[in-house]
Amino acid sequence: MEFPNHHRQIVEDLMAGKFILPTERTYEVLKENEDFYTNFFKSSFNYELKFTQHYIYMTSDESNEMLSRDMCIFFALLSYELDRDGKNFLERIQYSEFEIEEIENYFINSSYIDLIVSNKQLKDSENRRNFINTLNRRNIIEKIGDNRFVFTSAHKFFMDFASDIVKFENIKE
Repeated sequence: MEFPNHHRQIVEDLMAGKFILPTERTYEVLKENEDFYTNFFKSSFNYELKFTQHYIYMTSDESNEMLSRDMCIFFALLSYELDRDGKNFLERIQYSEFEIEEIENYFINSSYIDLIVSNKQLKDSENRRNFINTLNRRNIIEKIGDNRFVFTSAHKFFMDFASDIVKFENIKE
C-alpha cells in the first residue's frame, strides 16, 4: 500500500497528541488527504481526526488523559490573571510574547494558589517549566529561546472549549 508523503511523521505527531498547524508541511498533506486520514485513524485506532483552519488534531472517547484538563486549567488561570491585571487576555494570548518569569509571577501570586499547588503539572516552578515544554512539544506554544514563547493558533482549541462551557452553562440556566 502506498501512503501519502510524510505519513510516518503525521501518524507519530498526531499519536503524540500534537496539534498540526498550517505552517507545517504535514498540514497540507493532511488537508489534501482528509478522507484517507479520517478513515485511517478511525479504522486503525478508533480516533476522530478534526480539521480546522487553525489546526488539525485527534480525539478519542476512550481517552482518560489528564493533560488536556491541566491545559484547560492553565489557560483559565492565565486568562483570569491577565484580566485581573487589566489586560485583554484574548489579545495578549493571541498576539504577544510571554516570558516564563511573567507566567511564574501570575501563578505564584494567583488567588487560586490552592488549585495550583494541588495540580501536579502546575504546582511549582520546576513542574510549570516542564509543562511549558510539553505545551511546546504539542505545538500549543512556540518557544523563542529558553525563557520566551508565543502561543500558536492551537490555543484557540482551549478558548473555544471554554466558550462552549460558558454557552452550555447559560443554556442550563
